[in-house]
Amino acid sequence: MRVLILGGTTEARELAALIAGEHHVITSLAGRTSAPRLPAGAVRVGGFGGPEGLARYLAEQRVDVLVDATHPFAERMSATAAAMAVPTLILRRPGWVASPGDDWQRVASVEEAAASLTRERVFLTTGRQTIHAFAGLDGCWFLARSVEPPAPPMPRRLEILLDRGPFTVDGERRLLAGHRIDVLVTKDSGGSDAKLTAARSLGVRVILIDRPPLPAAPAVPTAEAAAEWLRQLPPR
Repeated sequence: MRVLILGGTTEARELAALIAGEHHVITSLAGRTSAPRLPAGAVRVGGFGGPEGLARYLAEQRVDVLVDATHPFAERMSATAAAMAVPTLILRRPGWVASPGDDWQRVASVEEAAASLTRERVFLTTGRQTIHAFAGLDGCWFLARSVEPPAPPMPRRLEILLDRGPFTVDGERRLLAGHRIDVLVTKDSGGSDAKLTAARSLGVRVILIDRPPLPAAPAVPTAEAAAEWLRQLPPR
């Protein structure tokens, strides 16, 4: 089959590696990072130009199956994928679950997270495209980590850390302690929980932004489950 993976995540790369020997695989990357980790198979970079553009690409490339393995917060792309006229599967890693000793506050949006802050030292790991939501909080000091530099508007008291995971618990603990962080603000992206484990060990409060609901389409939590789902499809 010809499989288009909407990628950019670890799970997307894992799936491409698993099925590249069985199917013709194309992974689409949004192009928001300058040096993305490339998966097995063919790769395209850039947007489609909305639902009509994606539908046109699927037809032109004779795509049999679409796998949405985008970031859990890529809400618009997921809704677009679920509306396509080809079999579509959502590959989405599970969200995080609190453990004993966690001090978590769940919120519905980045804006609600910003409204929950007072005069604190804050570690932001919500992505460079959300920094603007914290721009007016002059009473807080921020450490923001992202792969690419954020763009204005930004908080007045801000230190930017350009880095890419995976991160270790010990490294995250040193980062939190060294910057005297009071609050970690992050999205419920799932995956490695090193920063959450470090926050728990240091008694750092966590503001966790809930992920948007999944669209109406079949969904699996792992690349292995996605590969098995593809094997169960009738030949096309």
